[in-house]
Amino acid sequence: MYIIFAILIFGILIAVHELGHFIAAKSLGVKVLEFSIGMGPAIFKKQRGETLYALRWLPIGGYCAMEGEDEETDDPRAFSRQAAWKRFVVLVAGSAMNFIFGFLVILLIFAGGTFTPPTVTGFMDGCPYEGETALMAGDTFYEIDGYRIYFSSNITQFLERGDGTYDITVIRNGEKVAFDDFYLVPRDYEGQTSPMYGFYFGTSESGVGATLKYSWYNAVDFVRNVWLALSDLVAGAIGVNQLSGPVGIVGMMNTVGQSSRTIGMAIENIAYFGAFIAINLAVMNLLPLPALDGGRIFFLFVNRLIELITKRKVNPKYEGYIHAAGMALLLGLMVFVMYNDIVRLITA
Repeated sequence: MYIIFAILIFGILIAVHELGHFIAAKSLGVKVLEFSIGMGPAIFKKQRGETLYALRWLPIGGYCAMEGEDEETDDPRAFSRQAAWKRFVVLVAGSAMNFIFGFLVILLIFAGGTFTPPTVTGFMDGCPYEGETALMAGDTFYEIDGYRIYFSSNITQFLERGDGTYDITVIRNGEKVAFDDFYLVPRDYEGQTSPMYGFYFGTSESGVGATLKYSWYNAVDFVRNVWLALSDLVAGAIGVNQLSGPVGIVGMMNTVGQSSRTIGMAIENIAYFGAFIAINLAVMNLLPLPALDGGRIFFLFVNRLIELITKRKVNPKYEGYIHAAGMALLLGLMVFVMYNDIVRLITA
């Protein structure tokens, strides 16, 4: 049951992304030839006016095909003949919709909840990090090594990325207090089964304002986590074989559902994971790579620069060739990732 629910969510995320492009294009008068959810053979399709609407078998993608997207045309409503700002809005609208959708899902899940800010409320006996020249009860963690701290979980996250010495900023009595090269490592404490940092958090916030604030923080934190994962990938800290595609994501959603204690909790946890994937898609699609929205935005600025210098427009077909090559590479990567996902599912 959870697999079906996960596939449905994944399909919704794709639909939301393409819907962003579609709404922006239609609103700005761009001619849309086809609005499709999924890839491969069509399950359903219907022509309404100038646009073909289609639902296809494979829930691994989708597209909003516009006139003049990758080819030269004389149609005044073609994408390539629109002002640069209109093309930019259409291109960024898909990721914007994914981010907004993810934020709204988080907001819905958090509604009426209670939130624990990263404010220290006490220390374990013998903790060496307590004192006027160190941490004090009431201190709210603000930054660790330049990373903004939104939740108490962020503290462990960024401490584990370091080497034991950190630049830490806290809010104390309404003012920022900075500690440079602050030594902070987990220690053994009496009664604890594993090393701990020795301080804990117990304050809480609730209400509409807190819900809005922490929902926004969570969405921003998701964006940051995607960038951190990308930087780790580039740095070699994680390998390409650790990436997950649609099969792996659906599998993880299914695992999240099965590990939940009740059906209600399962739906909530899968929806929360779906919000993360929505924001992940928003960030990934804005990367300046061929075939992605970010790649098209990059070429939009490059083409505009060439037009200003040469006073001539660049033929869209040349950009189309680059995006086609990029799409071939992305499809190859997707096949590789899906193969790894299937192998992991079989051998798990």
